[in-house]
Amino acid sequence: MANQTSFFPLLGFIVFAFLCLPAEAAIKKYQFDIQVANVSRLCHAKPIVTVNGRFPGPTIYVREGDRVQINVTNHAQYNMSIHWHGLKQYRNGWADGPAYITQCPIKTGNSYVYDFNVTGQRGTLWWHAHILWLRATVYGAIVILPQQGTPFPFPQPDREEVIVLGEWWNADVEQVENQGNALGLPPNMSDAHTINGKPGPLFPCSEKYTYAMEVEKGKTYLLRIINAALNDELFFSVANHTLTVVEIDAVYTKPFSTEAILIAPGQTTNVLVRANHIPGRYFMAARPFMDAPISVDNKTATAIFQYKGVSETVIPKLPDLPAPNDTEFALSYDNKLRSLNSPKYPANVPLKVDRNLFYTIGLGINACPTCLNGTRLTASLNNISFVMPQTALLQAHYFNIKGVYTTDFPDKPPTPFNYTGAPLTANLKTTQGTRLSKVAFNSTVELVIQDTNLLTVESHPFHLHGYNFFVVGTGIGNFDPKKDPAKYNLVDPPERNTVGVPTGGWTAIRFRADNPGVWFFHCHLELHTGWGLKTAFVVEDGPGSDHNILHPPKDLPQC
Repeated sequence: MANQTSFFPLLGFIVFAFLCLPAEAAIKKYQFDIQVANVSRLCHAKPIVTVNGRFPGPTIYVREGDRVQINVTNHAQYNMSIHWHGLKQYRNGWADGPAYITQCPIKTGNSYVYDFNVTGQRGTLWWHAHILWLRATVYGAIVILPQQGTPFPFPQPDREEVIVLGEWWNADVEQVENQGNALGLPPNMSDAHTINGKPGPLFPCSEKYTYAMEVEKGKTYLLRIINAALNDELFFSVANHTLTVVEIDAVYTKPFSTEAILIAPGQTTNVLVRANHIPGRYFMAARPFMDAPISVDNKTATAIFQYKGVSETVIPKLPDLPAPNDTEFALSYDNKLRSLNSPKYPANVPLKVDRNLFYTIGLGINACPTCLNGTRLTASLNNISFVMPQTALLQAHYFNIKGVYTTDFPDKPPTPFNYTGAPLTANLKTTQGTRLSKVAFNSTVELVIQDTNLLTVESHPFHLHGYNFFVVGTGIGNFDPKKDPAKYNLVDPPERNTVGVPTGGWTAIRFRADNPGVWFFHCHLELHTGWGLKTAFVVEDGPGSDHNILHPPKDLPQC
């Protein structure tokens, strides 16, 4: 009996110790079949490229610390590559996905396994095609749950919902892009925006193409919002309900309340919304922000925030979204974003800078004898319009293949001018080339991205692969290197992977180059990327094998 009495406390201790052990990292496996499926929206049916026949594609659910293996098999007529947007892919650019940057595309009939670890990240990210304009329909969410037993640093929601904002063209998107390129003009704008692939009842033939989310009064919901649109920054709001921002680009923020959010292509935002209003039906709505004289698809996509038990005959109420050109709201909203910067989730902002870079965004016109007006629109960084290589840059770097790229991308523009002054139509001797910037391992980089008034000013969302960065400063007009750095936020600036450079303004970002490889840096407006608004960083290996690029997998696609 004495032995039995002593056994139970021992058993309890063993169970307690087992429960307190950290959960072993899991291997999450997914099969992505790239296939064409017939889809109908806006009274138009057409074949689109999908993953597993779904639009949007499947959501990937993982935990921080998991290993992920996604076998992508290409059954479509287009070459394909998938980018896991916002995942840092430490030393593992082979899994990053942009075609001709870190890999050659997956050809029709072939497969490739993207194999990566999710380390030190939790929150909402997303995946999308990274070749041609195929991400118009090939995209989906990535939900990274915290490690077991780790709570959110904000009130626990009763339920979560993924909200993916997108665009829809009635015509074949690749034909739209090719037609625009042939004419030397911007392609036709989209015919609708979508919420979870559906435009909502403000569009024709949308009775069954409206996304609805049922809620219960008094409960709190976490909306994981992603902007998967090709070319539009978007406002998003829920009628009569306040949104509390708690995370951006899978980084926790200091919570703040707002009636609407602004989200650029490539960005993610998590918000809490409490179902505390009179039970009814309320529209969630999204429409573009554009404060430059440029045409956009200005129609409003809607979904329904529907209280349980309310009749579907009740007409939903529309939210009061900011005006499409509400610059003041956009700047004010971005200014409220702050990293949480807690002991558990610190903001490790580089305070000392080893390398200062200054990149100007230029739009221009080149001669094109075969185009409609005899000219073609182009885009450049530091007067260089990027030319995509035929061999993947990471493969060329790793295997020392000569003649694919040069590492002479300038740290500043060759021709300084009044960047945001009177509109200039000259190209300032724009050149073309596959020119990259070489960066020393573990060095700290400050990059100021400056919009210009070449042709017109415009807001540009820029995405850096392989890294998060801190947005330490932003402003309107020309960046002043003597005065503006004194205004930087070096305490709790927002940490992201995609940042909007304001119209006619500048943004300063900082990051530590501790991830060796070749990392794409580009405007996330697909239109501008195609015109050449992109480059890449070659981050050198560091001392010790733990700071070198991993060896490429055996099934790496070849060009």
